[in-house]
Amino acid sequence: MKYIHDINLKGKVALVTGAARGIGRACCLALAEAGANIAVGLRDIHSDSGLIDELNQLGVDVLPLQLDVSDKKQIDEAVGQAADHFGKIDILVNNAGIAPANLIEDYTEEDFDNTIDINLKGTFFTSQAVGKLMIKQKYGRIINLSSQAGFIALAEESVYCMTKAGISHLTKCFAAEWAKHNINVNAVAPTFIETPGTEPWLNDPEFKANVLSKILLNKIGKPIDVASAVAYLASPAGDLITGSTMMIDGGWTIV
Repeated sequence: MKYIHDINLKGKVALVTGAARGIGRACCLALAEAGANIAVGLRDIHSDSGLIDELNQLGVDVLPLQLDVSDKKQIDEAVGQAADHFGKIDILVNNAGIAPANLIEDYTEEDFDNTIDINLKGTFFTSQAVGKLMIKQKYGRIINLSSQAGFIALAEESVYCMTKAGISHLTKCFAAEWAKHNINVNAVAPTFIETPGTEPWLNDPEFKANVLSKILLNKIGKPIDVASAVAYLASPAGDLITGSTMMIDGGWTIV
């Protein structure tokens, strides 16, 4: 008798969007370490900085894909290529996202549209394309990247906050509609994580001190903290979890 589920993804296929760096890169490596073959979604397929080699060293099958999630044609083509190559897609990690900061009164229509297109529209239509395969398979795990910003107000991040709140609710809608197809849909909501994207802010001692003052555990997260939760939700350990958003925020949002 087993008393704990394995976080074992051997034989599974995972597609990760926004995989070039930061959390997306960490998710690729974590899922591969758990045994999954990886379809690497890259906004610029020429932007890989050694990730493909690292994944190959883990002994899994790897397929880099040109995938700008703001372009539905690229979504459909990339999902089709992954399905042709692997024969299936078991896991989708909707990681791609942007966060242009500005005061509400200065926010441009271009930045508004781009943020919606990548964060919300991209998540929806990538899930739709992969979900059609999962429905036929009668199996799937989708993990969306929300954020603590979807649960609190952050100055100069109004549109980003809105999209991340939308992702958490969208997660519930997908989970409710697709549970009958044995598709689990969840989200993770990190706090500030040490990535190239947050580096300019966290390098500011005053900003970092302010962030740490709000994180009850008094530490900045690392990409592995998020990737480990993603692997858990993608594995048999997460079989009875759907429609949830897992907070990975060190306690920021509970007070």
